[in-house]
Amino acid sequence: MNTLNTAKTQLKEALENAFKSAIKNGELIDAQIPQFIIEEPADRKNGDLATNAAMAGARVFRTAPVKIAQAITNNLELEGTYFEKFEIAGPGFINFFYSGDFYASVLNDVLSEKESYGSSDFGKGEKVMVEFVSANPTGPMHMGNARGGALGDCLAAVLDRAGYDAYREFYVNDAGNQIEKFASSLEARYLQLYKDGIEFPEDGYQGADITDLAKEYADEFGDKLVDASEADRKKALVDFALPKNIAKMQSDMAKYKIHYDNWFFESVLHNSGEVKAVVDLLTEKGLTYEKEGAIWYKNKEVCTELLLKEGKTQDYIDKLELKDDVLIRQNGNPTYFTADIAYHKNKFDRGFKTLIDIWGADHHGHVMRMKGAMNAIGYDGDSLIVVLMQLVKLVSGGQVVKMSKRTGKAIQLGDLLEEVPVDSARFLFNTREANTQMDFDLDIAVQQDNQNPVYYVQYAHARICSILKNLKAEGINPREASAEELRLLTQPEELELINHIAEFSDEIISAAKEYDPTRITRYVTKTATLFHKFYNACRVKCGDDSLTQARLSLCLAVKTVIKNVLLMFNIDCPESM
Repeated sequence: MNTLNTAKTQLKEALENAFKSAIKNGELIDAQIPQFIIEEPADRKNGDLATNAAMAGARVFRTAPVKIAQAITNNLELEGTYFEKFEIAGPGFINFFYSGDFYASVLNDVLSEKESYGSSDFGKGEKVMVEFVSANPTGPMHMGNARGGALGDCLAAVLDRAGYDAYREFYVNDAGNQIEKFASSLEARYLQLYKDGIEFPEDGYQGADITDLAKEYADEFGDKLVDASEADRKKALVDFALPKNIAKMQSDMAKYKIHYDNWFFESVLHNSGEVKAVVDLLTEKGLTYEKEGAIWYKNKEVCTELLLKEGKTQDYIDKLELKDDVLIRQNGNPTYFTADIAYHKNKFDRGFKTLIDIWGADHHGHVMRMKGAMNAIGYDGDSLIVVLMQLVKLVSGGQVVKMSKRTGKAIQLGDLLEEVPVDSARFLFNTREANTQMDFDLDIAVQQDNQNPVYYVQYAHARICSILKNLKAEGINPREASAEELRLLTQPEELELINHIAEFSDEIISAAKEYDPTRITRYVTKTATLFHKFYNACRVKCGDDSLTQARLSLCLAVKTVIKNVLLMFNIDCPESM
């Protein structure tokens, strides 16, 4: 049961009935009841819910909103609802105030539903794929991957809670140009161990990890590849190094508490013929042409059509300077874009209704052409949702940190997880929306005090556990409080906290609809803040058994909500700190 939604439904029906009665008795002219909204006022002092029904009806009923509000309230019946009173405010707003039954019902919801509280069937079981991180396997994962990992994993968790069937996938780019570059880089570093004058490729991967992998191969197999053919040498080095890099990725993700449903390899698309098939499909649709020995995709034509349908002007489109894309290079090799079209087609073909990709902001130009390509091959480009993620900077002592203290090299995901508790990293990376730049403060991340947001939330949970433990030692144990006892919770701090708890399910649904899990970290942080505010204002053990039990019920409800969020985000929920 969702008491908040029930209350809104009751209010909507009561307002519609009041309109009908006012029309019937002649207070309003006979006209169609207007569409109106019911929302929470910015300031709770003005009511728990408010409606613009009177303003919405001004044109229909051809009278002043205040008079319409009076007609509505003259005929308003609130008996049997979660509301005890109302008032007309300003130009005709009608504000409503909850009765004690509302607050009692919210607490009963939480205490009866326990670990399932906050869940809903909003998503109707729709299959959704969240593809995130998908780092290039030719090198170590970096800070952007740390942020993308936390955002993607927690978004999938939110979608599951909101009633979707979320599936986590990591796309491994184990084919194409980057693997060629990886092979050439490894080959050069390997040969440099045995020969002088070996030049390193101008566009090669310069990282120390390439040198380390070449040395590892040499330590295990010696100089056996020195006299091998270039093709055999590169293949042997990639076959040796790539699995190690992928294993390190999987290990880092597991350490980060991220467990994928699938690691999908790009090479599968090439080996199965799916990449070639997508080129053939675009050709059949008249969307390719040959030029200078390459096969091109009519991206400009497709995206122009897409933008015109969205209502954009031709002048706007011209300023974008759209260009066509190469699908097959002169050497016969497909581009990354071609494989990406085939990959997204593969996702849809596996039955996923919505595809969510977490990409770095530097990929913003790729969004429209990928949506357009999906439309071009017969799928719904609007079902591809791309969450663009801005850069993250590591700071310590107010200064940007670029090198690891441990290695003296650029900070990698593995380095971060050795210095920062995993729970802290997962929570902190989910405190800022993906589309905003972020400073990740290493000093705060390692602190075990209220400056660290995850510690602050975990401490609220531990504090409740301590309250329960201490009262138990005094012979006071929580029991099921009656509705009458729960109605004793009338202090502002109590009501504010219960109102916040009531919003949990809706908050999860909003986070799912907006593809923004950071809403939930903010929600649970506020939950902790409101609990501490309540605790400081209201003694749980107060000398009145009924009120004590009501406040214990509130404590248990808050404990449940905090625990549900932390476990949903795969963060520890300690009972003592």
